[in-house]
Amino acid sequence: MPFVYRLQKILDFRIRKKEEQLLAVQHAQHELAIAEQNIKQNNGEIELTKHNQRQADGLMLESYDKYLHHLWEKGKTLEAIKQEKVIKLQEEIQKLVELEKAVKVLEKHKEKNKEAYLDEEKKVELKTLSEIGVQRHFRSTQEKIADEEILRQIDPIEFRIMEGETLDEY
Repeated sequence: MPFVYRLQKILDFRIRKKEEQLLAVQHAQHELAIAEQNIKQNNGEIELTKHNQRQADGLMLESYDKYLHHLWEKGKTLEAIKQEKVIKLQEEIQKLVELEKAVKVLEKHKEKNKEAYLDEEKKVELKTLSEIGVQRHFRSTQEKIADEEILRQIDPIEFRIMEGETLDEY
C-alpha cells in the first residue's frame, strides 16, 4: 500500500497560501518600483526647471520659483508614499517568511512520517521473509527425515552403507 500523508490537504493549502503571498510580495515590489520611478521623474523635472529658470526671462522667475516649490512639495509627498510602500513590502515579506516556515514544518513532518512508514514496511517484509525461511527449513528437514525413513524401510544394509559403514562389518 503506498504512503498516504494524512495532512496532505493542509500542506497543499499552506503551499497555495505561500504562493499567493509570493504574488503579494511581487505586487508590493512593483508598487515600490513605480514610487521610485515617480520620484526619479520628479527629480528630473526639478533639474530641468532649474536649468530653464537660469535661461528664463526676468518676468518668469517668480513663476519658476512657485513651480519649483510645487515640485519640492510633490517630492516630499512622493517620498512619503515611497516609505509607505517600503513598509508594506517589509510586512508582506514577513508574512511570506511565516508562511514558508509553516510549509517547511509540515514538509518535515511528512518526511518523518514517510520514513517511519518505510521502516514499518521494511520490518513487515523482513518478518514475512523470515517466516518463509523458517517454513522452508522446516519443510526441507521434514523431507530429509521422510527420505531417511524410506531408505531404512527399503534396505537397512544400504542405509548403513550410506551412513558410512562398510560391508566388511557384517
